[in-house]
Amino acid sequence: MSRGGTATAREVERKILSHLHGRHSRIHLTQIHAHLLRHHLHQSNHILSHFISVCAQLRKMDYAHLLFLQTQHPNILLYNSMIKGYSLSPPFQTSLHLFCTMKNNHGIWPDEFTFAPLLNAVRIGTVELYANCGRMEDARKVFDEMLHRDVIVWNLMIRGYCRTGNVDIGYELFNEMDERSVVSWNTMLSCLARSGRDGEALKLFYEMRDAGFELDEATVVTMLPACARLGEESIGQWIHSYAKSSKLYRNHVSVGNAIVDFYCKRSLLEDAFKVFDEMPLRNVVSWNTMISGLAFNGDGQKGLGLFDEMMKSGLKPNDSTFIGVLTCCVHSGLVQRGRELFGSMVSSHEIEPKLEHYGCMVDLLGRGGFVKEAYDLVKSMPMKPNGALWGALLSCSRNHGDLEVAEAAVKEVVALEPWNSGNYVLLSNIYAEIGNWDEVEKVRGLMMEGKIEKAPGQSFIR
Repeated sequence: MSRGGTATAREVERKILSHLHGRHSRIHLTQIHAHLLRHHLHQSNHILSHFISVCAQLRKMDYAHLLFLQTQHPNILLYNSMIKGYSLSPPFQTSLHLFCTMKNNHGIWPDEFTFAPLLNAVRIGTVELYANCGRMEDARKVFDEMLHRDVIVWNLMIRGYCRTGNVDIGYELFNEMDERSVVSWNTMLSCLARSGRDGEALKLFYEMRDAGFELDEATVVTMLPACARLGEESIGQWIHSYAKSSKLYRNHVSVGNAIVDFYCKRSLLEDAFKVFDEMPLRNVVSWNTMISGLAFNGDGQKGLGLFDEMMKSGLKPNDSTFIGVLTCCVHSGLVQRGRELFGSMVSSHEIEPKLEHYGCMVDLLGRGGFVKEAYDLVKSMPMKPNGALWGALLSCSRNHGDLEVAEAAVKEVVALEPWNSGNYVLLSNIYAEIGNWDEVEKVRGLMMEGKIEKAPGQSFIR
């Protein structure tokens, strides 16, 4: 190649490296890859090692691996870049696999840059293994022995403690961190929210925002339900505005779903519908969220209308869809429509009803006065009814004066909850209402035998 040609090739390399390490490499990665192909640099180990390093920083090692697999003559530089890249994000065992492949398949021996990330990946992988198995004492031993702990291993420890119910220890570790990533904040926010500590999660969210960290999909999906539970409409609306301006709303359907759910839970249905209608991407969860939100707010007719729209769109419903629409039927008193929908689950959609679906139907039939039909449905269930379902049947049977079904239901409840004195009192009172005083005495005898004391405020009918 002439001097001029060599200079041109070097210029191209410099330009590509400049783009790779520039501010916008995240969004231009595929274009940079196209330049590599166009200028026949996709086999340059030097250029590819830089490309892989950038992929590692952006947590896009899957992309890096695709390029690596297409390399005809990888060298130690390229292998070191791959090993280091996988030492920064899971699955960490891939680093060890690459090390073995490098030696056994290509006869390439490690150098002084190979072992540090490899050992780090092994240690992090060990921490991850112990943490995922809930063996936090073993994970802590490895963690404490590590001389250099990066943000990834801290996140693994925090998540591990939170998963095993030790949220306070996880929080202590979080507060000890010198360096945090968005994942660190999201992990702790999620742990607090899942543990019912929404107020602490919101306080931490403010700290995250004040520290200059940008919200991502996980932040929004975690914090909006917490805001709904706390009644913090203003901060929920601020998160909505942020998601819209930062394009999270456009790029992640889960973000739109979380916003719709937030507005539904705060009974702001106009706002929920506006977001739902504007969503650039919608999936079955989007429709389910809006339908369930309408049911939750007592607008079952509108929820059923939305379900009909969903069917016309060609989207396949799932079991959660039917919980939503059956709840709509309950709130609207549409017994026949509920029967049809329940029947269509298997016949038209190949969805086996779960306990929750049967619960909706018992509620629907019971409220409509079809107590015997509800009882027959419970007896025909392929799974064992729980206390809540028998309780719903008991409630509707008493409301409609069907003491026979009420007696059967309360017996089942007593069998499931033999420690609950209220069930015995209820059973005794049902017998009293039909004048079966022998059974009343038997119930009292059972309570005495089981040493079950009547709770204050409860009374037997005499």
